[in-house]
Amino acid sequence: MLTRRAVLTAVAGGLAAPALLSLSRADTGRPLLPAPASAGTPVTHEVTLEAKPRAVKLLGDDGPASTLWTYNDELYPILRLKRGDRLRATLKNGLAEHTSIHWHGVRVPNAMDGVQYVTQPPVEPGRSFLYDFTLPDTGTFFFHPHCNESGQVGHGLVGVLIVEGDESRPFDHELVLVAKDWRLDSAGGFLPFSTDSGAARAGTFGTLRTVNGQRKFTAKVPASADIRLRLLNLDATRMMDVGVEGADARIIAVDGNPLPALHLDSWRVGAASRVDLVLRTPKAGNKVLLRDYFPAEIFDLAELEAEGPDRQSGAFDPAPLYASDIPEPDLRAAEPQAYVFGAASDSIASFIDTLDPNDPLSKIILDELCTAERTFWAINKRSWPNDGHRNLPPPLARLQAGRSYRFMLQNATPHPHPIHLHGHTFKVLSSSKRSLPVHHADTVLVLPKERIEIAFVATPGRWMFHCHILEHLETGMMGYFANT
Repeated sequence: MLTRRAVLTAVAGGLAAPALLSLSRADTGRPLLPAPASAGTPVTHEVTLEAKPRAVKLLGDDGPASTLWTYNDELYPILRLKRGDRLRATLKNGLAEHTSIHWHGVRVPNAMDGVQYVTQPPVEPGRSFLYDFTLPDTGTFFFHPHCNESGQVGHGLVGVLIVEGDESRPFDHELVLVAKDWRLDSAGGFLPFSTDSGAARAGTFGTLRTVNGQRKFTAKVPASADIRLRLLNLDATRMMDVGVEGADARIIAVDGNPLPALHLDSWRVGAASRVDLVLRTPKAGNKVLLRDYFPAEIFDLAELEAEGPDRQSGAFDPAPLYASDIPEPDLRAAEPQAYVFGAASDSIASFIDTLDPNDPLSKIILDELCTAERTFWAINKRSWPNDGHRNLPPPLARLQAGRSYRFMLQNATPHPHPIHLHGHTFKVLSSSKRSLPVHHADTVLVLPKERIEIAFVATPGRWMFHCHILEHLETGMMGYFANT
C-alpha cells in the first residue's frame, strides 16, 4: 500500500502516481515487555496552574505580541511524573470566564475528569479547584479546558503531561514537540476561532502554523544517537501524515500507549492524537527532517542537526518499552454497539434561532461557553443540545462497569472525525479502509466513509464521547455514557 509520502517521492522522481492514496503501513517489531510490578516509591507532586492572559510573541521577535491564555509563564507547561505518582494540581482561574481542566487520555476517577456541569462545577473567575489523582499509566498526555474549547485552546490554554516509566533502556535524548496552529491577524490579534463554513465542514484552520510556538522549529541533537520524539497534535482541526527523512525511525507509542516498534513510513495523526517516535540520528553535521506530507505543500515540523561524538554504534534496534497495564476486553463476550457520526437534523439545527441572544432569559438558558450558535453534527442522529452542559441530555447508552464492549464507529460524512472517549483507553481492532496495527488509543481518527472497530472495558461514571475537531463537538458531535 503506497503512502502519500511514497507518491510524493515518486512524483519528484518523475514516476507516475497512482490514483488512490492510502495511509501508513508498518511491520510488527519486537514485543513489549511486561510492566514492572512496581514503579518505585510513589511521589506526590503539588503544582499550581494559573490560567490567565500573558503576552507572547508568536509572530517573531520583531513582530507584535499576542495576548495568549496560558497555565503559567511557559507557552506549553510540561508536567513530568512517574507511573504511580500522585498529582495534586490546583487550577486558579485568572480569566474572565469559567474554565476547567480535562486530563486528556489519563484514566482518572470520574470526578477528576474536568467537564463543567458533568463531573464538576465550573471554576468561576477568581476561584480555584484541586485535581487530585494517581497516574495509572505511562505515556504522553495533555490537558485542556472543556467548555469554549475552540476559544480557550485557541488562545493557547493547553499543557503537556508526561508519565515516565515505560523505557526498559533510556534513550540518548528526548524532544517534546507540540504542533498547533493559531488564528492571528498581522497585528497579532485573534481572528474568530470558529466560522459556520469551517464548523460545518473540516474545521476552521489557523493562519499561522507552529511547533513549540515557533514557525520553524530547529534543534541540535546528539550524533549517531537513539532519540525519542514525543509529537502532540494539539491543533483544533489539523490532520497530519508524519514521516522522517534523514534517519531510520520507529513508532513506539500511540496516544502514549506503548506498542512494538514499527517501521515508520508515515503515520496519520488526527487532532488531539499523539505519536512517540525513536530514531537513530546521523553523524555530526547531518540533518533530520520530521515532515507532514498531508498538506499540498509539505510542512517541516522539525529540523534536527546532529552534533558531537557518536553515541551509538551497530544496528538500530530500539529496546522495547514496558507495556501498560490496561484492562483487556473480552472480545468473545463483548457487547457490540454501533455509533454513526453524521449531520444534524434541521429541527435541532434551528433551535438556536428561536432564542434572541440579547434577551436576558436566553442568557440564563444558554451557557454561552458550553454551546454554539449552530448545530451541524450528530452521533446516531442525536446532537448535543444547544443549552450546553447545564441540562444534560439522555446518555448515548448506559454501560455496565466492568463489562467489555465492541464499538463500530462509522463516519457517514465527507470529513474526518478524530473520536475521543474520556476515561478509557480502548483497543483499535480494525479499519474498513486502512491497514492498521492493533493498538491502544484514546482518540481514533475515522476517515470519511470509514468504519473503525474498538473495544474496551467500561469504568463507572459519566464519560464524554465526541469528535475532537473542536468546532464539531461544539456544534453537536458530542454525547456521553452513563456507566454504573
